[in-house]
Amino acid sequence: MTAYVVFTREWTTDAAELKLYGEQAPAARVGHDMTPLAFYGPLEVLEGAPVEGCVILAFPSIAEARGWYDSPIYQAAREHRLKGADYRVFIVEGVDAG
Repeated sequence: MTAYVVFTREWTTDAAELKLYGEQAPAARVGHDMTPLAFYGPLEVLEGAPVEGCVILAFPSIAEARGWYDSPIYQAAREHRLKGADYRVFIVEGVDAG
């Protein structure tokens, strides 16, 4: 079942660290079946606290999403994201379209 990793950037604390994250994170895509569905495009918050940006990545399964997230390459890049901004990140399983 398709799984989605959703990132919401709540606020930036260090733009230089986010720049490093943006330079390093793409290398973690290699070998992972990932489809970006949304990537910091225009957004409108309808309820709740404001967010600066949002990313939605699709994977064939939760296991494959975790494989990407837990990979050493992504975990190294993640350190810069954690230093650069406050995020909320979660994985959600999709529903069967049939």
